[in-house]
Amino acid sequence: MKLTQIAATCALATAATFTQAAPIWQDFSITGLYGEDYQLIAREDEQTTVTFEYTAKLKYGDFFAFADRTNNDVDGNQTYFEASPRLSLGAISGQKLELGPIKDVLVATTWEAGTGGDGFNNYLYGVGVDLAIPYFQYAQVNLYKADNEKQDDDYQMTLVYGVPFKLGSEDFLVDGFLDWSTAEDDHKSEMNWTTQWKWNVGKHISPDTRLYLGAEWSVWNNKYGTDYDENNVSALIKYHF
Repeated sequence: MKLTQIAATCALATAATFTQAAPIWQDFSITGLYGEDYQLIAREDEQTTVTFEYTAKLKYGDFFAFADRTNNDVDGNQTYFEASPRLSLGAISGQKLELGPIKDVLVATTWEAGTGGDGFNNYLYGVGVDLAIPYFQYAQVNLYKADNEKQDDDYQMTLVYGVPFKLGSEDFLVDGFLDWSTAEDDHKSEMNWTTQWKWNVGKHISPDTRLYLGAEWSVWNNKYGTDYDENNVSALIKYHF
């Protein structure tokens, strides 16, 4: 095992240990997606995806994880997941690490993994900041060093955001992420900007029901560090438990 992989594993384990506590709040959801313009191998094709997501705010940090189960007629069924524990330096030090829009500084880690014949494990570790931005429900910036199993190690920046708004009496939410990673000897720099545009139809069932209908728009340049670009819009349905 490489030294960087040992360091990444230790960072993940440390963050997970410190964040283990009864959640201050937590959320679990299931999403269904269907699109017809996914760039798969060397051609475009249709794909269905079921995504399971869990997120929690903890005393000493936060935790986010998701698993995608995809099906397409090129690669069949595949599973990809990420687990991202973060450790709040403000919470463990008892100090407010605030400056301008920055409201906290965190140790940020992520474990990326894929299953199947071409399975892999990537370990990312670095620093993150939570931001206070008007009209945003949340906003994060995370900077990582990535210890990659299948290609050269690189660096990654991840932005995460959520913006709720109303049109009349209807509730909407725009949320998503942007991943940008550096080019290395064996792969190009890539950028994946994925946003979900959602309408909460669930409030018409009951005030506490969160059932969203909408679309996911994914713009992925140099997908997986290759020459292929993806620009795909998928139909979306999402339910929060």
